[in-house]
Amino acid sequence: MMVRIFTIFALFLASTPAFAVNPDEVLSDPVLEVRARSISQNLRCLVCQNQSIDDSDADLAKDLRVLVRERLVVGDSDDEVINFVVDRYGDFVLLKPPFKGVTYALWFGPIFIFLITVFTGYRMLRRRKSEIAEQDETLTVKEKKELNSMHKEALN
Repeated sequence: MMVRIFTIFALFLASTPAFAVNPDEVLSDPVLEVRARSISQNLRCLVCQNQSIDDSDADLAKDLRVLVRERLVVGDSDDEVINFVVDRYGDFVLLKPPFKGVTYALWFGPIFIFLITVFTGYRMLRRRKSEIAEQDETLTVKEKKELNSMHKEALN
C-alpha cells in the first residue's frame, strides 16, 4: 500500500512543470519578482530555442534571468528591460516576435512552405494521372478487347 502511494506521489511530481528559476535568483521584493517572471516567460532561451528563459536550465538562460532582475532592481520598466535584451540579442530572443519587415519570414514562412507543398503535390498528381492516361492510350485495339474480356470474366 505504501509503495502505491509513493508511486502515485512520484508520478504527480513528475507531471508538474519544472521551473528553472533558482532560489538564489529570486528577488526579495515580490512585486519585482512577479514582473521578472512575467518578462522571463516572454523571452526565448537562445540555447534551447523552444523554451522561455523562465523554464530553461541553460547557463545563458540563467544569465538572462539575472540580467532581467538586475535591470528591474535598477528601476527599468518592463518595456525598457525587454528593449535592452532585444538590443543585445535581436528579435529572435522574443517568443512572440513583432510583425515587421525583418520578421516576415518568421510569420509567413510556414504558410509559404505549406503552399509550395500543396502546389507540388497537385502537380505530381496531375502528372501521374496524365502518365496513366498515356499508358492506357498505348494499348492496341486487340489488347483493349482482351483486357475488357478479362475484366468481364473477373466480374462473373
